[in-house]
Amino acid sequence: MSEPPQDATRPMPAVDTEKHPGTQQHSDTEQHPGPERQPALSPDARGSGRFWSARRVPSALVALLTLGGAGLLLYDVVAVRAGYPAMYWRRALARQLAERPLDDIPVLAGAAFVTAVGLWLILLALTPGLRNLLPMLRPRYDVRAALTRDAAAQVLRDRAVEVSGVREARVRMRRRRADVRVISHFRDPAEVRSDLDTALAGAVTDLGMVRRPKLSVRLRGPGKKG
Repeated sequence: MSEPPQDATRPMPAVDTEKHPGTQQHSDTEQHPGPERQPALSPDARGSGRFWSARRVPSALVALLTLGGAGLLLYDVVAVRAGYPAMYWRRALARQLAERPLDDIPVLAGAAFVTAVGLWLILLALTPGLRNLLPMLRPRYDVRAALTRDAAAQVLRDRAVEVSGVREARVRMRRRRADVRVISHFRDPAEVRSDLDTALAGAVTDLGMVRRPKLSVRLRGPGKKG
């Protein structure tokens, strides 16, 4: 005899909610999911600072050069204390420093180079870097977002070309300003400029950046042919 076909839609076994109260509560939660708990907003929810670069390459180079120079100098000092002669480079450097005046061109050039490197390292340590990232508003304390300049420029360009009468648009995005160059056709330039200002202002608001860039719009006609 063949077995009767199993019903794929057979009822699920009942569960005693008195013995298993958590089961019924879990089932109700699946059927009627409650509102998700949103994290509390941070005090600076309206914006965040710029993204800081890791500065790995300059830090690694400086660390390796410092470690190598310190190790070589320490080795030479220990060798001299042990009765061996100092390395040639250290004797030559000491002789050059003793014989050359301080206003000699090679001495000034070396001092200027070392000073420039030091100022460059201080600048890297005090500035955030990542100038290509534009911070956005953060509605939650655990969310940080940023737009690249190219992405923001693309959004403004798309909004500009949607305006009737705009034939071509180019956008150059800076950290505090957006330069928009537009070529119009077949419409009154005053009307195109009015619609363009409105569209770009809305696009800047929709970007949701912490610091809204100032718009610099230049509108010109298609020019003469031939």
